[in-house]
Amino acid sequence: MFLTVQQHALMGLLAIFFSVVSSLTAVGLVQNEPVPAHAVTTYGFPKYPQAFDYFSYVNPYAPKGGEIRLSNVGTFDSFNPYIIKGQPFTMVGGLVFETLMVGAQDDPTSAYGLIAESIEIPSDRSWVVFNIRPHARWHDNQPITAEDVVWTFETLRNKGLPHYSSYYADVTKAVKENDLRVRFVLKPGVVNHELPFILGQLPVLPKHDWATRQFDAVSLEVPLGSGPYQIVAFEAGRYVVLRRNPTYWGQDLPVNRGMYNFNVIRVDYYRDFTVSFEAFRGGAYDFRIENSAKAWTTGYSFPAVVRGQVLMEEIPHQRPQGMQAFAFNIRRPLFRDKRVRQALSYAFDFEWANKNLFYSQYTRSKSYFANSDFAARALPGPQELELLQQWRDQLPGDVLTRVYAPPTTDGSGNNRDHLQEALRLLRDSQWTIRNQTLVHEKTGEPFVFELLIDDKIWERVAAPFAQNLKRLGITMQVRMVDSAVYENRVRGFDFDMLVYHWPQSQSPGNEQRDYWSSSAADTEGSNNIIGIREPTIDFLIEKIVSAPNHESLVARTRALDRVLLWSHFVVPHWYVNHDRVAYWRKLKHPDIVPPLGNHLWTWWIDPT
Repeated sequence: MFLTVQQHALMGLLAIFFSVVSSLTAVGLVQNEPVPAHAVTTYGFPKYPQAFDYFSYVNPYAPKGGEIRLSNVGTFDSFNPYIIKGQPFTMVGGLVFETLMVGAQDDPTSAYGLIAESIEIPSDRSWVVFNIRPHARWHDNQPITAEDVVWTFETLRNKGLPHYSSYYADVTKAVKENDLRVRFVLKPGVVNHELPFILGQLPVLPKHDWATRQFDAVSLEVPLGSGPYQIVAFEAGRYVVLRRNPTYWGQDLPVNRGMYNFNVIRVDYYRDFTVSFEAFRGGAYDFRIENSAKAWTTGYSFPAVVRGQVLMEEIPHQRPQGMQAFAFNIRRPLFRDKRVRQALSYAFDFEWANKNLFYSQYTRSKSYFANSDFAARALPGPQELELLQQWRDQLPGDVLTRVYAPPTTDGSGNNRDHLQEALRLLRDSQWTIRNQTLVHEKTGEPFVFELLIDDKIWERVAAPFAQNLKRLGITMQVRMVDSAVYENRVRGFDFDMLVYHWPQSQSPGNEQRDYWSSSAADTEGSNNIIGIREPTIDFLIEKIVSAPNHESLVARTRALDRVLLWSHFVVPHWYVNHDRVAYWRKLKHPDIVPPLGNHLWTWWIDPT
């Protein structure tokens, strides 16, 4: 996958964000009056007890100090990552702004108190209460209050990114009970086991700081936060400098010990991955997650690597990989026929690309929940059949009888049989060859579409795909645009096909509404970029959200996976189960690697 450092950081945060749901035992639900708890977990007990000192994967004695220089590709014109407008500097989340609770990298189905020192949930799950730490402070030393939490919740739900309204759809209201206690009232009769943690991951914003500003307007006014860092310098589109707050209120919390060790974080922006890589080779920044197999294999022979000044590591992880793919926009008439979409998948020769472009480093994606137990790897089990049988007449034909696998070749580049199968599917859907061009039988219109990309790195992947499509009489035009234009076109669903990635977690839930639901298909800025409007999929999403236990969650998610796969909404790509990390030797990291993989904010500068 070709992702920036910030996208990897976001994926890690998403993996935590989406993975945690609340547990009856962890929050004392066996009693009529719930006992305030320091953590919530999916089932059973959290790994860390109430009196824990620090997470086991950090170095609690890591030295503080020094500067780390990072990179990003693209641009930014806003410090508000919670609205649909603008190109935000996303790293404010977690560094400048904080949440009520925070996840652990080695306990991905649990969350622990940050701004909130405890959580309460009654046995009927009709509400959730968060108790705020009395010493929690904004950077201007004003206390964080329940009023801030209520204002943030209502503002994000009404003016924030589209997914907030779907995440909080089952919340009736937020109520300030006193300055340090906020209650979220849930809809009666709704079973949504993930809601307590989703509410715990609410980024809390200062109401008083926004009193004179418009929340949903693009702005580079430096935000007031409560986190370990503050923005101290920037130049729009070029760089941002953050400095560690020496009086940070939460620096001694167990969830923060051994974390946030750099005094200064500088993030420089580059126009594309090639320029960014050359800057790293020249020592312009210190840490890089390499997402190009070619660069990892052939690009790291420069003198600093040979001399041992730059180190290379492949750090393993157990993160679910979701789905990266060429994604169709089925709002376009050209791609509404499932047979057409399936036909195009026969023109993508992954085995050839993996051998010739990727140095055989990748595994083909065969699931929307790749690298996890939620992937549908076998025929449907009893629970899945019970869910799917009632929709038999509306399901893709192979869902109940076959295990999905994308077309496979021998990697020689000779995929004649696959192209013949593609032509058969196209003919069945009223396309025919005339003068070496595929045209529609009724209209005579040629089969022409555009692949939208925002970086040249995708051109070498798209070129052999386009060549195979040309052999079918199809023209795929590869259109590269700058990041701002790209983001605007994606938000407005103004494309035919693009490269997209849907990250997944270790406990799928409410985010699936934003990915695949009918309501999200019409919501500008949602992650349902495909335009899916299927009652079967809507039904399965709600079953996932209301799953009463892990076993049922697995079965329901696998059922959704099957329907998505056999609908041929995408041409699946690939994934790798480790992070390729290169860094200048001044950086050090803990010996223990948690299951979710590399976590940059546990690193430090070697004082020697």
